[in-house]
Order: sequence, then structure tokens, then C-alpha cells
Amino acid sequence: MQLTPQATADQLRHARRCLLETGEVPEGVVSLQVSLSWQRSQMAGLSPVEPPVAPPITSAADLRRALACEYDLLAHARPVMEFLHDQMRDSGSVIVLADSQGLLLHSLGDADFLTRAERVSLAPGALWREEHRGTNAIGTAIANGCPTVIHGAEHYLERNSFLTCSASPVMAPDGRLRGVLDISVDQSGYHPHTFALVRSAARMIEDRLFHARHINDPLLRLHPHVEGLGAVGEGLLAVSEDGWIMGANAIAQHWLNLSASQIGAITLDRVFGPQALRLQSLPATGQPTRVTTMQGHTLYVRDEPDRRRRVWAATPVSHTRSRSGAAAPSAAAAAAAARGRPPMAQDRRDDRRMVQALTRALRVQAQGIPVLLQGEAGTGKEVFARTLHAEGDRATKPFVAVNCASLPEALMEVELFGHVGGAFPGARPEGSPGRIRQAEGGTLFLDEIGELAPALQVRLLRVLQDKQVVPVGALHPEPVDFVLVCATHQALRDAVSASRFREDLYWRVNGLTVQIPALRERGDTADLIDDMLASIALDMKRVEPPRITVEVVEALLQHPWPGNLRQLHAVLRTACALLGPHEDELHWEHFSEDLWYDVFSRPYRDDAPAAPRADSLPPPPLASAEEAAEVNLRRLSHSAIERAIQASNGNMSEAARKLGISRNTLYRRLKQVSD
Repeated sequence: MQLTPQATADQLRHARRCLLETGEVPEGVVSLQVSLSWQRSQMAGLSPVEPPVAPPITSAADLRRALACEYDLLAHARPVMEFLHDQMRDSGSVIVLADSQGLLLHSLGDADFLTRAERVSLAPGALWREEHRGTNAIGTAIANGCPTVIHGAEHYLERNSFLTCSASPVMAPDGRLRGVLDISVDQSGYHPHTFALVRSAARMIEDRLFHARHINDPLLRLHPHVEGLGAVGEGLLAVSEDGWIMGANAIAQHWLNLSASQIGAITLDRVFGPQALRLQSLPATGQPTRVTTMQGHTLYVRDEPDRRRRVWAATPVSHTRSRSGAAAPSAAAAAAAARGRPPMAQDRRDDRRMVQALTRALRVQAQGIPVLLQGEAGTGKEVFARTLHAEGDRATKPFVAVNCASLPEALMEVELFGHVGGAFPGARPEGSPGRIRQAEGGTLFLDEIGELAPALQVRLLRVLQDKQVVPVGALHPEPVDFVLVCATHQALRDAVSASRFREDLYWRVNGLTVQIPALRERGDTADLIDDMLASIALDMKRVEPPRITVEVVEALLQHPWPGNLRQLHAVLRTACALLGPHEDELHWEHFSEDLWYDVFSRPYRDDAPAAPRADSLPPPPLASAEEAAEVNLRRLSHSAIERAIQASNGNMSEAARKLGISRNTLYRRLKQVSD
């Protein structure tokens, strides 16, 4: 908002009198934004000179509830506010945080100025919307949705004219207003830099909220200049694995011309066109790439490889079917076929249990029957649910996932069931539909259903029985239509026996139980390894996926993999990263040393096909598991050492580097082989 330093306090008071007498503000005295705000204040029935009949101060109990509802906003704003306070200490100022309804939540400032501010209720518990306090930076920023400065007598209420207030909205990652940050000073000591300071601080809070909300989502950083990536003024995008924009900070929304309603409902290709595919497979080096938006703006984009989430399909996609009924190969399988992958990638052995589970789940879900997924962490329960949705009759409708263990009870109630405007202090004025209504016509996936609070179990049971949901603060139910998929890593029947989960709700969600097998129990591990290597190769921009020796595959098949698919992927990714520039085959030396004895020292299974390399030593007859482990490790070690020395042309230092061990260790192992 533009300041008007040429207008004196007397001129501003005269302009307000003209508004009261004629209904119009003289031109050129105040900015258009202030003029419109004055008119809104007059329409609200406020008098510039008379105090409000009932000053809007919330009760202590309501303030405590509001603070509980906004705990994450407070948690991320406090460090920024404390930093601001350190920079402005002894300057006669107060820093204030308000929620999206103008309720002041927290303040910091110099003691003497805090006392002056409290006299006009600039303190936690007060409401500072325009209809309550007239033109003011916080309320006007909420009304206009943009950073605002109200200088001295520009305040509609004369009792606030000793202040100059600079406020900036704090936007949530979904594009909605989350709160307002304000710096108020004595109007005689205002400096324009304060406006820039509060806007920068608001961006810092937004970025902290963004990273907390999307801690596990793939992240894209945007900036017109490559040097700006990683700075406070960068744009941030959170994207799903299939290219949907799930979050965007205010800067990214501005640069990409995104509205709040588009977040969660638009894909990368709608913003970046054909370049979207390139953004979804950026190299894992974190190097920036240059792109042009559909509006013609040039931006540099960089992702965060360490945060890139890879959850592998619980059922091999070559067995899923398209709408025509034909088998649809996965992207990884198609890429592998195009690059001439080894025979095991072409002749898949899909896990019978997974194929049968998907077929049965599709049949019951087509009749609206809920599906309950159980299995260990990392087995791919959410991806199974997404596959079930994508292959079902509701594939074109929303898939809405909710983690029942991620939020406290009070917030989970609003998250699930939604609320009407003004239902509680801090509630959005427009209300919120809630995740249940967002799944209208599609699939609602409740992860960790066993962690749902007892009170919410009752409400969910009512929704499933009546096919209606009553938002928080509403008087009338809203009809809903969705299919339900739930997941849990615990035995839900045991939770019922221990009275932690309602038995009547258990029978509602347990239409069909699907036990997702652990990786050690699956029969398609070799094919999953192949698919993972193909995808990792795409990430690392390798021309071809690396091959993997038969003995290494057979050794990997022996491991119990307590971390299931996530652990296997992490192991393979690390091994690929250890490949040299001209290496194209994974051997056991490419894997971390802690796996050598956990994985590669295990004996081969009795039913595993024997396919040793021509230059490998045949194992002698084994008398026990311990002897088998020792012989197997020695045989693999001998083979790896020979290959490394040959590849290094006899240079022992280079061979040791390739093996990831010291030269002394290499000589010691050579001596062990010779002995």
C-alpha cells in the first residue's frame, strides 16, 4: 500500500469528516486502498472518534482454544518473531502475529511500547478485523489479501493514530490465508524499511510452514536467477509422484499464475507444458535446469534429491489392466524394454498373492464395500490403495489420503469433517469442506486407521452408516458418496480386543481384509529389483540401467529386508551411486559394507538356480550354515578382488579405491585368499 506523507494529520481528519458528511473521500489525500477501507469502516457503523461500544476481546478460554488450533503457525512464527525482535530491540516497536480472522495470538516488543499498545488492545486476545477496529494494517491486509501499511492518522479510529503499522499476510502451502504478521511502531519513528522487513519475515514463516507440511513430498525450487535458488525469495512447489501440484508458496503462485483453488487440482504439464516430464525426472545431483512456463516466463528449477520420495508399487504394474482389459506395462518396465534389459526383466514372475489380492479388492470395491489393508511398514499399502483407485470405476474422481496419526484430535476432526465459517476462533470465514467431502465420488484412504481417536471413531461410524457428514459448527448433514480404503500396520482385531478400537467400526471398515505381504514373502523380488534399477537409472540420467550379477541377485533374495521395499530401494540407489563413470554392472563391492555380512554372507537357498560366473570358484560341499556363510563370502570376495585388480591394470591403490577399502585391507584380503 502506498504511503501519503504529504497528507498531514489535520488533512486526514478533514478527509474523514468529508466521508462522514458527504459519503466521499476527497481525492489525492489517501490512497485508493485506504479510501475503500475507510468506506468499509463507515459501513460497519464505526465512529472515528468514539470508542467501540463493546471492544472485541475474546475470552481467555477462547484464546487458549485458538492457540491450540494454531499451534503449528505459532511454532514456526515464534523463531522468526524473536529474530525480528532482536533486530528491532529498543526501537519502540511491537511485533504481532494474528490468525486468519484477525485474532491476535502472540506479541513481542519493547516493554514501554507494549504498554502503550495494550491501551488500544494491540495485544493477544483482541480482534483486529476492519469491522471491529476500522482501517488498520492487520484488518486491511486480511480484507485486501496483500501487504499493507497504515501510517498514523490513516487509521480510521483516531485513538490508533499514534501508530504506524506494517502487516503482511502469511499464506499456507495450499494458497489460503493462514495469518498476518505485523510490526507496529510510533508513527513518528517509522522507517520504510520496516515494510520490507515484515514482508521478508512473512515469507520466512511461509517457507517454514511449507517445509513442515510437505516434509515427505518431492520439492521443486524456482527462481528467475539460478543464484536465487535456496534464498528467501525463491518459489517452492510440492508435487506428487504422478505430477500433481500439492503445494505452492505465495511466490510460486505469483510466478506461475496459480490460484489457491488450483493447488491440489492441477498438474505440472498445465504449468510447464511438455517440459513437465523433464521436471519429474530431474537428475539426482540437484543441478538446476532452465524451463519456460506456459506464460512465457523463464525460471530455473532445482529439486531436492534427498527428499525425493520413492514408494514402490505393491503389485507389479504389468499385471494391472487398462480400461480395455489389456495388460498395461509400467513406465519402468517400458523403459527397461526399450533399453534391452536382461532377460529377467522381460519374463516377469508376478507375485501370485498380490495379483489375487488386487483382483479380489477390485471386485468388492466395485460394490462399494470397504477394503482394509494390513501389513508391515514400507510394504506399499498406500500405493496399493492408489492402484486400486486407478483401476476401479472411480478412477476419474478424487483420491484423498489422510494419515490418522499425523494430527491431534481437535485438528483431525476439522481435517476430516470440515467446518462452517466462524465455527470456532481461527476458523476460515469461508469454511472448509474437510477431507471426507473432498473425496466425493472417489476414494477416501485412511492410513493408520488404528490411531484414530475414540471420539472421531464414533463420528466416522455415523458417516459410514448414514452416508452423511456434519461439518464442525453445522446444523444440517451433507450427503457424501465415496468408497473407503483403510490401512494399518497393527493387528486391528487386537486393538478391538484391547478396547482401543470400536468393534462396530471395525466391522464397518473391514469389508475385505488384504494382507500386504512383506518383501521377504513375495515371489517377484527379482523383478522389483529390475524395475527399481530402471527407475534409478532414469533419476541418475544414465544411458542404460546397470546390470546386476546373478550371484548378487541371489544373495539379495536371501535377505529378510525388515524395511521392505523402501529399504531395498535405498540399498540399490546407494549401490548405483557407487558405480564408476564407465561401470555398468553392479557387484557386491558396490554395496555398503554393513550389508556384506547381513546379505552376502548368507548361504544360497537350496532351491535357488545355480548360475555362477565362469571365473568364480565353485563352492565346496557345505557342512553347516556357518561354514556356508564363510565360504560364500570368501568366494564373492575373491571374485570381486580379481575384477577390481584387472580393471585397474594391477594398480593396487586404484583397485582398493574401487572396492571402497584401504590398500592395507586389500593386501590383507589377498593374503587370506592365498592362504
